[in-house]
Amino acid sequence: MTDEQLIRRPNSSSLSSISASSGDRLLFLAEALRTFHDTGALAPSGPELVNALVVPAMSRPDRPISVLEVGAGTGVVTRRLVHVLRPGDRLHVVEANPRFADRLRQDPVLAARHPAVGLRLSACRVEELPQGRPAAAGADPEEPRERYDAIVSGLPFTNFHPARVRELLDLYLRLLAPGGELTYFGYLGTTAARTLTSGPRRGARHRAVVRLLRQFEATYGLGRRTVWRNLPPARAHLLRAPGGRAGPNR
Repeated sequence: MTDEQLIRRPNSSSLSSISASSGDRLLFLAEALRTFHDTGALAPSGPELVNALVVPAMSRPDRPISVLEVGAGTGVVTRRLVHVLRPGDRLHVVEANPRFADRLRQDPVLAARHPAVGLRLSACRVEELPQGRPAAAGADPEEPRERYDAIVSGLPFTNFHPARVRELLDLYLRLLAPGGELTYFGYLGTTAARTLTSGPRRGARHRAVVRLLRQFEATYGLGRRTVWRNLPPARAHLLRAPGGRAGPNR
């Protein structure tokens, strides 16, 4: 599948609603300098990368869907999601950084779309969600557990240890409905930069994460798109969970 087939390009009028405000950029930069390990970038994603990430919410079944966004930051992807989602859809936003979570709670664009789109914010790590934890011993295997038709992940995987990345990828598969779709992205040229700036040990850890992601993409990948007009350039990946085309949440 080519990049052009993968990504449905929006019209130019929709791009202006995606761009981060100057206040968002300043907040993002401040948090990146304070906690770069968890933020993973110095600026919010640009409009073209944002549109690459929300593809599962645009190519969708003809029924209400449920979307999970992990690592929302200042909300640049979140605002695009609520723009493309329809009344009756649900969006669950997970953001562990308390300053970013406060920004999302005060966002006028998100407030204007609620309750037509069911918005929910969890100020925690995605691993801490009750529905993301393995079922307890003796629990009823038929007990309904929330599943999502799409997951958009903004987490900086290459900043993490490979074991945590594996846990996150396995968690995403548990949270997706059969046939549900996942998008995430990574910046280009980070392997060499990480080795030069952080030394061989962190460079080796970075390469191990990249190998893990490539294995995951080889198994579940649908396509990818390179976004050169982003700072820095990035590559978005689209994957699908096992099973048929996403059905009703269970």
